[in-house]
Amino acid sequence: MRQRPDPRNGPTVNIALFGGTFDPIHAGHLRAAKVAARRFGLDRVLFIPSGNPPHKVQERLTPFVHRLAMVALACSGDTGLIPSLLEAPHRDGRIYYSVDTARAVRKALAPGDRLYFLLGLDSFLDLPHWRQYARLFDLMDFIVVPRPGLRRHELAAAIPAGLVPRVAPATVHLLRGVEMAVASRDIREAVRAGRKVTGLVPKLVEEYIMKEGLYRPYNRHKKKTAGRTR
Repeated sequence: MRQRPDPRNGPTVNIALFGGTFDPIHAGHLRAAKVAARRFGLDRVLFIPSGNPPHKVQERLTPFVHRLAMVALACSGDTGLIPSLLEAPHRDGRIYYSVDTARAVRKALAPGDRLYFLLGLDSFLDLPHWRQYARLFDLMDFIVVPRPGLRRHELAAAIPAGLVPRVAPATVHLLRGVEMAVASRDIREAVRAGRKVTGLVPKLVEEYIMKEGLYRPYNRHKKKTAGRTR
């Protein structure tokens, strides 16, 4: 049974969707979510690992079960951070689009509830390549995590002309004081090279990566699946 995103304890709720491959989830993700929750009065931040992301169809992602497990471990201990199955992979390999996920969550909420999309600046600037991206501005507000060193007055210059539909009721918010200086790719490369990632990922996530042998050239998952066809 899939979870409903509505944590209703009062007349209205504020929820943010935080999607991504989370391969792996890292300290920057958690800091952004916690700061956004505090500044925007969010009742829940849904961490949504992508089962079949359209922008990474050519990449070999770590199996969803591992990425979801790491998200669950990272969110443990904070009731406001929720691991979500909204984009769990289907057997038919169906690709998930953010606009469909946003519609599903919006449908489950009341008219007065507020929905946000938490994402990094690079992802925000890539929106024109997303399916029905303009519709996203009708469904929710955006909380954008800037690149390191980007100042608030520089955000407008970074946004291509026409990216934000003029008629959209949504607002784009810059999450000041938070920068994702670490990337999941850097963590994977560090583990592959045998370097420690202590502090870059939550302790439980680091232990899980080591236990499962993730991101190593010949990890246990690859050994188990060697010779299989899909």
